[in-house]
Amino acid sequence: MPFFSCNRVDPNGLARVVAEAYRPSTSDPRTALAVPDEAPRAGRVPAGYVEQRRKTPVQWLRVYRQLSKSRLTFLVVLSGMMGYSLCPAAYAAPTALPSVVRLLALAGGITLCSTAANTLNQMVEAPYDAQMARTRARPLPRRAIAPAHAMGVAACSAAGGVAVLGALTNPLTAALGALNVALYAFVYTPMKRHSIANTWVGAVVGALPPLMGWASCTGTLMQPTDAAGWILAGILFAWQFPHFNALAHAMGNEYARGGYRMMSVTNPALNRRVAARYALALVPLCGVALPLTGTVLPVTYAALSLVPNAAFAYYALRFWRVPSERSARQCFWMSLFHLPAVMLLAMACKADMWTT
Repeated sequence: MPFFSCNRVDPNGLARVVAEAYRPSTSDPRTALAVPDEAPRAGRVPAGYVEQRRKTPVQWLRVYRQLSKSRLTFLVVLSGMMGYSLCPAAYAAPTALPSVVRLLALAGGITLCSTAANTLNQMVEAPYDAQMARTRARPLPRRAIAPAHAMGVAACSAAGGVAVLGALTNPLTAALGALNVALYAFVYTPMKRHSIANTWVGAVVGALPPLMGWASCTGTLMQPTDAAGWILAGILFAWQFPHFNALAHAMGNEYARGGYRMMSVTNPALNRRVAARYALALVPLCGVALPLTGTVLPVTYAALSLVPNAAFAYYALRFWRVPSERSARQCFWMSLFHLPAVMLLAMACKADMWTT
């Protein structure tokens, strides 16, 4: 039975599906995974393979960190905290908890929700990850953790994250956290093998954390004063296309080998064109829309943010016009500079910090 259906949910189904996929292939040695009880042999399993029974606590922590995709989770947490920090004090909902407690609860809740989503993603994709050089050293393909154990990590993280957000921030933020896990694990992940629309769904997932940060401060997203929260989410949504599409350009062959329907595989020209469009969209989002909300000093932020926005747009347009691994790499690295730059500038130009 599949792990979910219209009528009922099988809590052990996903773990069983992954375990079934782990059975060694005898027909294609290129994609066969090592038998759990066999000792690792040179050239057959990635470096770092450790049998479960020999793991130390430190090694388990390393496995959990890999399941969480710690670097990605760190960026997700930062974007959520940025949404909270940019919210003007005048918009904050009354609460008995100190602001720093809510901020830490937000960070902890997002960390747990991100861990759950990333673990579920790796459970579904483990058989395909084993076929790609970039991902075959992840814990599940190299059998560093059992599927049932990984399912336990995901379930506990999801429940804990939503509980922390609900108890220490507000129900709206908790609902957004649960939505983020569901979208990433059960919509975006399976869609990657069927439609290039997965990139847009993934961008929605990436745009939710700053909205969660804003909601954790205000308790609402439907007031006129919440426009800045939606614009922050829009900035994260647009940023992900040049960031991810540039990376996907270099990973096209591996995505094709894994059977993923990515723009860089099915339509490389569209992949580059979409990257350029959304990089250009960041200019008015940062330079016009956000200043108009009054959250940041309008003229100052519009002028300062023009520098990283123009640089990012230049490299994205270059990637579009001159497709090459070099132009894709330059666009990708510029994306890693751009997002922290515009967010830190927004914090430095926060209006109520200078006017009160």
